[in-house]
Parts: sequence; C-alpha cells; structure tokens
Amino acid sequence: MNQNEVALVTGGNKGIGHEIVRQLASRGFTVYLGARNPSLGTAAAAELTGDVRFVQLDVTDADSVAAAAKHIDADSGRLDVLVNNAGIVSEWGTAVADITAEQVRTAYDVNVFGVVSTINAFVPLLRRSPNARIVNMSSGLGSVNLLSELDGRLATQGLLAYSSSKAALNALTLVYASALRADGIKVNAATPGLVPTDLNTQASVPRGTRTVADGAVVPVALATLPADGPTGVFRGPGSLDDVAPW
Repeated sequence: MNQNEVALVTGGNKGIGHEIVRQLASRGFTVYLGARNPSLGTAAAAELTGDVRFVQLDVTDADSVAAAAKHIDADSGRLDVLVNNAGIVSEWGTAVADITAEQVRTAYDVNVFGVVSTINAFVPLLRRSPNARIVNMSSGLGSVNLLSELDGRLATQGLLAYSSSKAALNALTLVYASALRADGIKVNAATPGLVPTDLNTQASVPRGTRTVADGAVVPVALATLPADGPTGVFRGPGSLDDVAPW
C-alpha cells in the first residue's frame, strides 16, 4: 500500500485543477489526476513530475466514479485528500430570464450532484486516513451574502445556474462538515478568485488577472491542513486567512 499521502483531484487535466495536482505532487503526495477523457488525462499527468497517476473519472457517471474508487482502493488502499475541482458554467451569453431548466440541470449535474456522487464513493477510503480532508472548489459567485447586493458585481453577472449551484455546494460543504466530524474528515470550501481558464473563455466580463498558481494557493492550503485544522470554513482567494462570506 502507498506510504505517501494520497490525493484525488477531479477535473485535474487543465486549469486550476492541473495546478493543484502539480503543487500536491511537488509536496510528495501521490496524486490521482481525475479526468473524463483518457487521452487528455494521460497527457496531463505525463506533463508533471512526482507521483502523478491518471484515473478516468466522470463525476456525472456513477459507474465511472465507482470504478475510480475501486481502482484507488486497489492501488493505494486509502485516500487522504479529495479535491472536488470539476465544474462547469452552462449559461454564458444567456439572459437570466432566458436560462432554461435544462441549463440549470446541466450545471447542477457537475457542480452539485457530481460532488455528492464523488464524496459518497470515496468516504470509505477517506475514513482510513488519519487526517482526511475534502476541499470543494466554490466561488464568490456562490456567496448568498454577496449575491444579496442586487446591484453588486456578482449578482449582476446573471449566472443563475452557476451561482445557485455553487451556493448549493456551499450548503453541502457545511452539512458534510458537520456529519463527517465524527470520522475525523474535514470538509471545507475554497474560492480561487478570478482566474482566466477554459471555464470562463466565453465570459463577456473581465476574467481576472490571477494565475492558476494564484488560484491553487487556498485549495492546496486546505488540502494540506494539519489534523487540528478547521472544518466547515470558506476561504480565499488570496490566502487561508481570507474568510469568504457564505
């Protein structure tokens, strides 16, 4: 069985997810790079140094998630860190009143239900860790506190599906944090700030100037918390000391 700490990063073949994989591997973790596409995932893993292993993982496919859990169980015997990084925006360029229920379902399928499916499959492996951590990649766009400013920058983005899915993810984070404390599993949320990635190439608003390395700082900090670290917190984007409003 693996003697290093073991991490899984979903959506790890590009963007911030790829950088999280790189940073964790550089710290000595065995990192499973989860990606839907085998050729892209294998190529992304090969670009990195350290113990990086591709695992096929589509968070919207229950069989794929179960197979990934079975593979990591056989290969490493446990999981210390789960980073739920996979996420999508489904409504770029659509006025709020024109956003369909299908667009919202598409976003929730990845951003919410995919997280539930993945946590459900990997909790048995996380329970075998002496210091298990789950990191959910959220966003300031999911902050109900900030969205309540109706004329503010975030509410006026009009990302109905994405914002509401990340708000739901924040609620999941808190409920899981409460429920999994008895297992010694910490569950926290991170906001990476505005980082130009494939996620926002279609945005009509500024995409930000932060690098993927900047965006990975807080998720990696939450992924490497000590055993006495916090659970049920929302942090970022600059550092672990930045408290994001729920």
